[in-house]
Amino acid sequence: MDDDIKTSAEAEEAAALPRRYEVTTQGGGQTDLPSAVAKKPVEQKSPAEWAYERLILYIQNFEQQLDNEHEIAMGFTGGDAGVLRIEGMGFFEPDMITFHGTDGGGAKTQLVQHVSQLNVMLRAMPKQVDAPEPNRIGFRLAQDLEENV
Repeated sequence: MDDDIKTSAEAEEAAALPRRYEVTTQGGGQTDLPSAVAKKPVEQKSPAEWAYERLILYIQNFEQQLDNEHEIAMGFTGGDAGVLRIEGMGFFEPDMITFHGTDGGGAKTQLVQHVSQLNVMLRAMPKQVDAPEPNRIGFRLAQDLEENV
């Protein structure tokens, strides 16, 4: 039996689900969404929840491309805020996203941003010298998404 054969209801449901598609010099194409993201229709999500879920996917993807000597950080656009080493992320419905971490000087930092102004640049930074392993926040965020959101 062919697993690709779908009923019209399944085809319609699949067409309504969000999809992710990216192409890079290393390849790419359509990527299935994790069940935690796809289980709740987009129309039932606040803008903050939907942005939070998609940012987790981008963070995970970025971290998968890093070697063991680097970890993820976020660059700010505009102003002189610098870079935030991402140590946590959250949302406040209906429309706020928060990023927790430390800046280049080690100061505790939190960015609170409205989803309409969301503009994130992910960067690779050398892992902290005293850390045996790089911090991989994407895995923890995705695990929490599966369990709690």
